[in-house]
Formats: sequence, structure tokens, C-alpha cells
Amino acid sequence: MITLEMKQPRRRRGRWLWARQRIVAIFSYRYDAHLVPDLLANLDAIVDGWIAYDDRSADAVFSNEPQRRRALIAAAYEAGADWLLAIDPDERLEDAVASRIGQLTSGSRRNAWGFRLREMYTPASYRIDGVWGQKMQHRLFPAYHPDLSRSQGLHEAWFPEDLRFKLRDSGLNLYHLKMIEPKRRVARRDLYNHLDPEQRLQQIGYDYLTDESGAVLEAIPAGRDYFPTHVDDGRLWMAEVSADRRS
Repeated sequence: MITLEMKQPRRRRGRWLWARQRIVAIFSYRYDAHLVPDLLANLDAIVDGWIAYDDRSADAVFSNEPQRRRALIAAAYEAGADWLLAIDPDERLEDAVASRIGQLTSGSRRNAWGFRLREMYTPASYRIDGVWGQKMQHRLFPAYHPDLSRSQGLHEAWFPEDLRFKLRDSGLNLYHLKMIEPKRRVARRDLYNHLDPEQRLQQIGYDYLTDESGAVLEAIPAGRDYFPTHVDDGRLWMAEVSADRRS
């Protein structure tokens, strides 16, 4: 089920005026539905509305991700979105995005803006050694017709390469909360090994998700916090599958 909520635009002399191009957040939820209220609080000063896909009626352990994404892109396109911000319930943008969003979306409609993906190991610190400090996700991009969607599987971008968006670095952080709880690190590894046992969709594989050798954590710098403050509940937030380990 798709849910749409748009903020009321400002009105002047009988005309509806938007302070900037219309930015719509898109996300789906299932095992992490209880995280959505804090996600919406985080996005309130950033977007003009949001579209959510309620996946709680799915039967499979992990439902068709390309299908969910295409449905969200189609709904946003029909709603007249200019820009899309793709996000998950267990993610939070740093507060500074609210003051920068207008600048990011006022330029070329060919840009896709990237955020530094910070894998949180505590509510206030993230891992930076090796691959952990290099992760980036391009989640803010121009809306496009759903017929152009080409996504076929896990881990792919939210937009097809043939749209030729220019990949840009916003310099801003996207905080991922799922890795805070150790048992979620194990469950995440096992889920992806179950879904992609031959590691065809991610060359690095998934065992690294639980390898803490040489781990280096960095505290969120002053002025780069996120809202609201996260208090971890210790729940799993995802499907639990039996570990499918290779010999």
C-alpha cells in the first residue's frame, strides 16, 4: 500500500507557491515500521512531502525491492515531485541538510547528490576504518518517469545509468542506525548471504559486516548531529534467517 502526504504550499494572491522545487522523500517499511515516526521528524525541515510503501503484508522474507522502488518512483512522479530523496526508516540525515537542501536542488537537474553513509556503532559514533569510511549513497536526484527504471536486484542505485546523472558529493552525512546493535550486524550478514549466496551482487561479499578487526570509531563532529536523538531498542528491525555459511 502506498501512502502520500504533502505539506501545504504557501499561498499568495490566489496562487500556490513553493519556496523551492518540490522535494519528496520516498521509502518503504516492514520490520522497521516503528522507526518511521522518528524518520519523519528527521525529514520535516528538509522535504515538502513523503511517499511510503507499506510492505507489512508481504509473504516472502524479503520482498521484491525493484518493484517497491518503481512503485515509489511512479507515485512521486504522479504527485509532481521535482526531486526525490530516497531513504530508509533506519537512516537519519544530519541537521545541516535542512539549510543546504535549497542550494542542492536549485542547480542542474542532471545532478544526483551523494551523502557520506556513516555506519553507526553507537548512537553518536560511526566506523571509519577501511571500506567503512568510503561509503557514499546518491539519494537525492531528479524525479523521472517510472518507465525508465531499470533496477533488477539488490544494492543498485535508485536511478538507471542511462539517465546520465552527474554524481556529486554533497559533503553531508547520512547516518545508518542498523549496525548499532551487534545482533543486527550478524542478522544483516546472514540475510544478505541468504539472498545472494554466490555474492554476485556485491563483490566484497557480506562477511565484512561482522568483522570488527581494526575497527576505528569516530564521534559525530560538533555541529553535525542528527535529530531526533536515537535511543536503541535492541530489536532486530529485519527478517531473521538461519546463517547460510559457505565452507
